Amino acid sequence: MKFLHTSDWHLGRAFHRVNLLGAQAAFVDHLVETVRAHEVDAVLVAGDVYDRAVPPLPAVELYDRALHRLAELGVPTVMISGNHDSARRLGVGAGLIGRAGIHLRTDPAGCADPVVLADVHGDVALYGLPYLEPALVKDEFSTQRVSHEAVLGAAMNRIRADLATRPPGTRSVVLAHAFVTGGQASDSERDISVGGVEAVPASVFDGVDYAALGHLHGCQTINERVRYSGSPLAYSFSEADHRKTMWLIELGAEGLISSAERIDTPVPRALARLRGRLDDLLADPAHAVHEDAWVEATLTDPVRPDDPMARLATRFPHTLTLAFDPEGRQEETGTSYAQRLRGRTDQQIAEDFVAHVRGGGLPDEAERAVLQGAFDDVRADDSVRENHR
Repeated sequence: MKFLHTSDWHLGRAFHRVNLLGAQAAFVDHLVETVRAHEVDAVLVAGDVYDRAVPPLPAVELYDRALHRLAELGVPTVMISGNHDSARRLGVGAGLIGRAGIHLRTDPAGCADPVVLADVHGDVALYGLPYLEPALVKDEFSTQRVSHEAVLGAAMNRIRADLATRPPGTRSVVLAHAFVTGGQASDSERDISVGGVEAVPASVFDGVDYAALGHLHGCQTINERVRYSGSPLAYSFSEADHRKTMWLIELGAEGLISSAERIDTPVPRALARLRGRLDDLLADPAHAVHEDAWVEATLTDPVRPDDPMARLATRFPHTLTLAFDPEGRQEETGTSYAQRLRGRTDQQIAEDFVAHVRGGGLPDEAERAVLQGAFDDVRADDSVRENHR
């Protein structure tokens, strides 16, 4: 059975104020054509269909067209909600839509209710496990700890229990939206840490034949059976080196992965991260390849040049961001503020702020716990508000 595994469409998202709706529509065209050309048996969409809980109308219209086109192909689609989606909004009409072969899985309570397909080797049970916000689902799963590992583990126990009741030889696929240990993050994913911990071990998916993951925007293989498809488009300059793809997975007899192929997605425009003095960037022939790219430029001139953005635009008309990091500054004042924040969690930034305000001394263990509790409560409250708007 062939699956096309994709995730993190983020419909409605812009790239540094550049509207990406046209590029997202081109991706949907490519997705539909790939399903047709490769005779795919099912499409798996592992969350973050939208970029925010209340998406703009053009994004909703594109989503609606995508569902109609997938339904017209007669190929089943299983789609889960991610941490950017409003699960309740995405799941509206799921019962009716399911009759058209589009199976929306947005309710954690239904995680062990699979979509069952069949091929010459027997049944394949497809379980949709939506993003689980630990503070909101701990009661549903009766977990003692409020953590991603605890709630995902409890949900997977339900799935394994259901699988055990099915005919011998039934193969299994799980869609999930989570940060799995070993995955490489980028700058465009929203922090989902709870209690300072965001990653869960890949072993939580033991017992199933394939785990189709979403959340991380780089296509990557955690192990042979646990993979991220990554986002179909780049949503930050940290993804400049990403190859954007979907996974074409073939599940053979006895649950073996007989093939795993990366299918490239359309690239609207290349990304380039350029660094150096302004005159050098404008003159260096090595940068000719980047002249039509979206550019992130960091100028290292000792003195800030006049009108730098306009001058850059004469060679790089699609320059989107401009930063300054004068040569020698690091010895005097350290790295730039943006550089100091890069790769740091909200918790770490808050701890540094506390230390700065009181003139030194990082927060102790009790203070860190208070800060983390505040972040957890705010994120849980945001999820509740998004679902009740």
